[in-house]
Amino acid sequence: MLNQFSRTQLLIGQEGIDKLMQSRVAVFGIGGVGGYAVEALVRSGVGAIDLIDDDRVCLTNLNRQIHATRKTVGEYKVDVAEERIHEINPDCVVKKHKTFFMPDTASQFDFSDYDYIVDAIDTVTGKIELVMRSNAAGTPVISSMGAGNKMDPTAFEVADIYQTSICPLAKVMRKECRKRGIESLKVVYSREVPTRPLEDMSISCRQHCICPPGTARKCTERRDIPGSTAFVPSVVGLIIAGEVIKDLTAEILHDD
Repeated sequence: MLNQFSRTQLLIGQEGIDKLMQSRVAVFGIGGVGGYAVEALVRSGVGAIDLIDDDRVCLTNLNRQIHATRKTVGEYKVDVAEERIHEINPDCVVKKHKTFFMPDTASQFDFSDYDYIVDAIDTVTGKIELVMRSNAAGTPVISSMGAGNKMDPTAFEVADIYQTSICPLAKVMRKECRKRGIESLKVVYSREVPTRPLEDMSISCRQHCICPPGTARKCTERRDIPGSTAFVPSVVGLIIAGEVIKDLTAEILHDD
């Protein structure tokens, strides 16, 4: 019967669609990368998605985050993302966590409940904890490396963390993963040399903070405020979603 997933079914078959509908994916970080990953996952037919982010939509998010509009500024990203998901697929089961993932909040999650985990958060400490918890639960994870200060969306590729180079975040992650005995980690990264953001105080969040009231962690607290575009984080998120879909249906497609 013709339905909203029919075009996907032409490629992965009914068994593949059934597999995705029975899968639960957790997306940690619903920003420029994570938002597009969620978009592609729900449009592909993933039946249950957990959204983990405690941030609110900011005016400066409009240049790159799919759920950010003038209407949604000030709202929690997970609330806006849930509404968008249900406008696409009302049957998708959404669980929201207004949580900033770090070691001290990791106990709120049972990682064995998930079929796949997407790491689209910014902090190294949180990313390492997420990878460690995922590995301990035996749940596959894919991690986004640096998308900020990048201009070439065609430069991103999928690799193991120990095969990466140039990317500053990947360098730190390699060191931390090696230190903890993490043998492998699938990542999306770019070997493009980051562009140094302009030091223009007239458009700097440091002097013109517009974070919505109640924002837990403002950009002014960050060491560096990265530049970003509409066409880089989105590509990273879509690549990540593609890897998740491919891995979830790999056994079925291989058997065919």
